Amino acid sequence: MRLEDEIQQEQFKDEYHKLAVNILYSASWISTMNLKVLKTFNLSIQQFNILRILKGRHPEPATVKLLTERMIDKMSNASRLVEKLNQKGLIERHSCPTDRRQVDIAITKKGIRVVDKATKLLGEEVGSTLETLSNEEAAQLNILLDKMRG
Repeated sequence: MRLEDEIQQEQFKDEYHKLAVNILYSASWISTMNLKVLKTFNLSIQQFNILRILKGRHPEPATVKLLTERMIDKMSNASRLVEKLNQKGLIERHSCPTDRRQVDIAITKKGIRVVDKATKLLGEEVGSTLETLSNEEAAQLNILLDKMRG
């Protein structure tokens, strides 16, 4: 469906204005689909992002600083998210043996199971909607978005 129809706006100042609105609208659309799936796991998108980062590093731990640097949403409070994930038993925190001020964060086996199940479900739900694009179209869109960000 056309953006104009979705947001009931027939005209934009120019194609760049339409592009900016279209990117924001599309990001919100994907985020809403992700939230619907992650809600079944009692996870926010930001918590899921941390779990994916930790799983990617597993068995190596991460620091809060590293998590903050690698998160998609740079405005998130990584320390607060880590605490919530720790309370759920999805991660564990340990004092760093070489620097007692630093805390090492690692994903638990339970965390790996949850992130694997959520990733599979997200792939089924969100992936099927993105597959309306061909593989070549998806590759071209990725190139264009990377180019836009410089």
